[in-house]
Amino acid sequence: MANLNVKIGRMALKNPVMTASGTFGYGIEFQDFVPLDALGGIIVKGTTLEARQGNDYPRMVETASGMLNCVGLQNKGVKYFAEKIYPQIKDIDTNVIVNVSGHSVESYAECAAAVDALERIPAIELNISCPNVKQGGMAFGVTPEGAARVVRAVRETYHKTLIVKLSPNVTDIVSIARACEDEGADAVSLINTLMGMAVDIERRRPVLSIATGGLSGPAVKPVALRMVWQVAKAVRIPVVGLGGIMTATDAIEFLMAGATAVEIGTANFIDPQVTMKVRDGIGAWLDAHGCQNVQEIIGQLEG
Repeated sequence: MANLNVKIGRMALKNPVMTASGTFGYGIEFQDFVPLDALGGIIVKGTTLEARQGNDYPRMVETASGMLNCVGLQNKGVKYFAEKIYPQIKDIDTNVIVNVSGHSVESYAECAAAVDALERIPAIELNISCPNVKQGGMAFGVTPEGAARVVRAVRETYHKTLIVKLSPNVTDIVSIARACEDEGADAVSLINTLMGMAVDIERRRPVLSIATGGLSGPAVKPVALRMVWQVAKAVRIPVVGLGGIMTATDAIEFLMAGATAVEIGTANFIDPQVTMKVRDGIGAWLDAHGCQNVQEIIGQLEG
């Protein structure tokens, strides 16, 4: 089989297939379905400095070729993660990455510092799509200045591989990616969910408790693919692609568009073994096309 090894910052991956935050729990929930050590990486659910209850129900709804969610970063906080979850996952023989979220620059930096102290966590994925409570709820990642401010603060407290997860709900994602790179990000991942909503016409009300939510699944793939292609051409750091990846063919499209690795999210809810099928499918395609190494197709989109 072709060599599937890739590298993001100082982090080596056995293959380019990772799981997207919020869709794979802490990994251990899927251990009966997937050999966790065969994954390139596991990105655990969003973790914040303090515990969060999340939004009221209903907070998930199926849509055409996708789903909306407004879970609201429900988690028990980074202290709980370090004391209770980390001991259960630290010996998994793959890259276990923590998705870090916050409501202020300071909370991001403090949460990142707490994760930095965990020896067996080689990287964080910084979710800058969170609302900045000090600036009226505008997401940090919708302007280059806001993104730069968070990345700069986190880079001061976090010393391992730093991946910044970008929001697609912006005018110019390239300028935001460049701002993250300039402030020391080792990689960017994209895209986070697109904002959307669903309506219950009998009740004449939004289906979700807070009206809007994040759209994921196959419906967002063309948008994600376009943004990955744009960003990969504009930055020197690795790009991790995600958004609607359901098959090996989808993943290969992202790799050809410039992604060094991919994340699989919503598809895990449909088929808990999808990550292994995508990994094996990438290898089979490379073999069938005479490729010795996955590097031969990364960013090799013609035209």
